[in-house]
Amino acid sequence: MGSARAGSLTGAERDAVMEKVKQEIAVANVQELLSKMANKCFRKCISKPGTSLESSEQKCVAMCMDRYMDTLSIVANTYRNRLQREHERM
Repeated sequence: MGSARAGSLTGAERDAVMEKVKQEIAVANVQELLSKMANKCFRKCISKPGTSLESSEQKCVAMCMDRYMDTLSIVANTYRNRLQREHERM
């Protein structure tokens, strides 16, 4: 989309483009999060990479990822609650 075309967008079209960009950013953030989580849990749990995972390695990876997701959920909920409280004060 050229700059001349971008300047002629209606308000609804601009909103649609912005929503699409927000969605793409959210997808990229989730992909980055999953990549970081997988790398951290792999380094923590896999001592000798091979063709398959031992039972203890499988458990470690599962628990690591669960803890990571639990922590992310707590942080997200705390942040959302804080934003809500600040919004209510205004």
